[in-house]
Amino acid sequence: MRRGVLWSLNDSGNSPTLFAFASSGRGMAEVTVEGALNTDWEDMAAGRSGTLLVGDIGDNLAQRPSVTVLEVPEPPAGATAVAPVTRYELRYPDGPRDAEALMFDRTNGSLVIVSKSFGPVGGIYVARRPSSRRVTTMRRAGTVKLDEGEAVTAGDVSADGRTIVLRTYDRAFAWRRRAGETVAAALRRRPCVADADLLREGQGETLALTRDGRAFYTIPEGPTPPVRRYESKAAAP
Repeated sequence: MRRGVLWSLNDSGNSPTLFAFASSGRGMAEVTVEGALNTDWEDMAAGRSGTLLVGDIGDNLAQRPSVTVLEVPEPPAGATAVAPVTRYELRYPDGPRDAEALMFDRTNGSLVIVSKSFGPVGGIYVARRPSSRRVTTMRRAGTVKLDEGEAVTAGDVSADGRTIVLRTYDRAFAWRRRAGETVAAALRRRPCVADADLLREGQGETLALTRDGRAFYTIPEGPTPPVRRYESKAAAP
């Protein structure tokens, strides 16, 4: 991924556009994904070989028979349009559900989705080798246990693979991966809770970790939203 660039998107009802920001919050580019439909884009992840994964995985009414993940090359500086490299159509093994957290597991190339629930448990779904030619039925790989009312609205894995974070409207939950552990296996353990009050941001549905996982960025919904950086006390100078 390009250093110093943060990518974001709008959700349902908007155009299929990716937005590039500097870490300072300065807007850098708006890039159209050609031939794509924004049914309900909810999250992004860094894929393999310089690609971005766009999760069209929102389903507020839990009625979509399948959801889609688009793989696109990370747009170069100055680009205004990009075409998807691959489309992955995914189906849940236990019926449609809403989700806003998409992650990529570099240890085995899996797509990982965590469903959104206002109860204490969210489902972890894994597409180990998703096909671009047919619908892939994901595997339910367990549950992530948070506090009651903590609905997962975004997730990320650091570039070094050692840190995983899921966020809700008001908090961030972090896991430190063990050697050889998959993302799904890590999420089944109890997390640490980040010392950050995210509720004051407004409606927060995004989070991006730094490469080393020692800090993360957020941006809320709304016009001209600010980019915020949260850093661990251990990482602060």
